[in-house]
Amino acid sequence: MPRALFVDFKAVKAAVSMEQILQHYDLLDQFKKSGDSLSGPCPIHKGENPTQFRVSVAKNVWHCFSKCQRGGNALDFISLMEDVSIHAAAVKAIEWFNLDMDAVSGDREQQHEPPPSKTIDEHERPASKEEPQTEEEIAPNKPLKFRLDKLQREHPYLIERGLTLETLIDFGAGYCSKGMMAGRVAIPIHTVDGEVVAYAGRFPGEPPEGTPKYKLPQGFRKSLELFNIDRAKKESPDQPLVIVEGFFGCMALHQHGHRKVGALMGSSMSAAQEEIIRRHTNPDGRVIVMLDEDEAGQAGRDDIAVRLSKFCFVRVHQFERPDMQPEHLTADELPFIVGGAA
Repeated sequence: MPRALFVDFKAVKAAVSMEQILQHYDLLDQFKKSGDSLSGPCPIHKGENPTQFRVSVAKNVWHCFSKCQRGGNALDFISLMEDVSIHAAAVKAIEWFNLDMDAVSGDREQQHEPPPSKTIDEHERPASKEEPQTEEEIAPNKPLKFRLDKLQREHPYLIERGLTLETLIDFGAGYCSKGMMAGRVAIPIHTVDGEVVAYAGRFPGEPPEGTPKYKLPQGFRKSLELFNIDRAKKESPDQPLVIVEGFFGCMALHQHGHRKVGALMGSSMSAAQEEIIRRHTNPDGRVIVMLDEDEAGQAGRDDIAVRLSKFCFVRVHQFERPDMQPEHLTADELPFIVGGAA
């Protein structure tokens, strides 16, 4: 195969899976599969911890949470294993897996060898369904000119979720009996600067069929905000920033004493949320990704960790029990997870 072959890197990455590559290196039997994730010792630095290296099968990305502190796509992995360039890694993949030359050969004028990277490329990141393709098209959420008052803080649903009156007052949340969020628990969402841009309405309990669990104002883009970051950013830089999925997980951790916590309002991280975290995390800062222990959370946390690891230390917390969520943690358990910082 000619050394000067111009390769369509995107086509090669799409054609070869991390599972195939691990099998090629006779490593797959060392990995344990759980949902969308593969976990095992890191092949790059020859580690021994069975959970230090993670692969998201659906997204075809990997990350080492131990010595390497690196992540990326299939070609990044081959490049590091073989100590070669990305182009050479792509050529090896073509040879190893007998890929169709016509399908993966690129145009000389269009192909350029990308530099080795620690993370997956920007264009490979899963975009939120509510986001347009370019950030330039997104207008910021506008601050509200009103506030929902007379919210009921002692509603049975809120008591059932274990939230104290102090926590609900802190977050400005409560059951709304009239207006746009009538019949729902209203939770204000703030910008980084502390301006209220929306209220999320949570149905109290399991909603009837056809009724959404959450209600958000029309036109509001949750992908532009990170819930509670306006207060989390004021906490000590020595504390880790804990990233969770939902409002109640965020409020629970806050109530347990760890107030440097932000919620993505979903199991994926938008480019705007990534930038918010970057701006409010020091280069030597720590982030703990603590998503729900379900299929969506398992898939989302690997992608998030890979992307955040380019500018800070990232640790993924994996719950031991299926379907466990951050809000299920007790006040005694949390300090051990956040390193005693709570």
